[in-house]
Amino acid sequence: MKTIKGPGIFLAQFAGNDAPFNTLEGMARWAAGLGFTGVQIPTWDKRLFDLKLAAESQSYCDELLGVVARAGLAVTELSTHLQGQLVATHPAYDASYADFAPADLKEDLKDRQAWAVEQLRLAAKASQRLGLKAHATFSGALAWPFFYPWPQRPAGLIDEAFAELGRRWLPILRIFDEAGVDVCFELHPGEDLHDGVTFERFLDAVGGHKRANILYDPSHMILQQMDYLAFLDLYHERVRAFHVKDAEYRPSGRSGVYGGYQDWIDRPGRFRSLGDGQIDFHSIFSKMAQYDYPGWAVMEWECCIKHPEAGAAEGAKFISERIIRVTDRAFDDFAGGGADEKKNRRILGLGL
Repeated sequence: MKTIKGPGIFLAQFAGNDAPFNTLEGMARWAAGLGFTGVQIPTWDKRLFDLKLAAESQSYCDELLGVVARAGLAVTELSTHLQGQLVATHPAYDASYADFAPADLKEDLKDRQAWAVEQLRLAAKASQRLGLKAHATFSGALAWPFFYPWPQRPAGLIDEAFAELGRRWLPILRIFDEAGVDVCFELHPGEDLHDGVTFERFLDAVGGHKRANILYDPSHMILQQMDYLAFLDLYHERVRAFHVKDAEYRPSGRSGVYGGYQDWIDRPGRFRSLGDGQIDFHSIFSKMAQYDYPGWAVMEWECCIKHPEAGAAEGAKFISERIIRVTDRAFDDFAGGGADEKKNRRILGLGL
């Protein structure tokens, strides 16, 4: 068994224009001061990271690793959530996602998609230069407008959506394979990959590619009323990244899983700061240890009530207290003996 690395923190929700949140160096010192040992870096935020330069320059990557190391931290993963979203976008969301790409590409869906694919290529190379083994992203979505089967979906519609998703991602997965990096899709409503069934569909579409893996975030599962612990029993071999994010689901007579178009604070399912929600993280960390999860436990903060800096200050301690230092011996070794085939046969009543 492996002891999980952490606690790490995803910087995306904390970055800003004021110090210390406007530079990687400042954010690294801030995170270290709270007790974090790793940072997950959003590649679209040029205040913190230059993706193109990182893909091209080992010197830049070495300098970046030095900045983080001087704060006592490591880089956990790079993130291309925004770029990954644009690999596959249904036209219904064209305007909504336009701001994820450079301004000169806002009017052209195909140009944005080509840019997104190039961003993923750069991320694979940058991850390789940084010595990383996993990468965090979204799958994008072609079928999401049809997630509820009314009006009745035409036969083959979802099959074609996943076939196309596979065609778009397979070349990217091959690039990451050459770099020796796993692509970890965060299973998330709004993405075509949002639960176990849809991940299985995608695996079929990419021929079970070994680099197609999962960023496990139980908050998105409790909001869908999934069994997030059983999920690990089923898919642990593909879990290669982990967002530690809390949530709660409190149904009412007025609203349920779909949320009734309400603001986050009024929805039955909503994200909470660590420890303020309903997720059983003790059991999650036990299963992660049991299944030899090889990566980091990274806090992602999203809460409609608590201040983000308060959530971050509490998060490092919360994760540290749940990381299990795995045992290197059986608890009953003291009562055991060495292997003895003849004795074993006598105990079984064999060969007498």
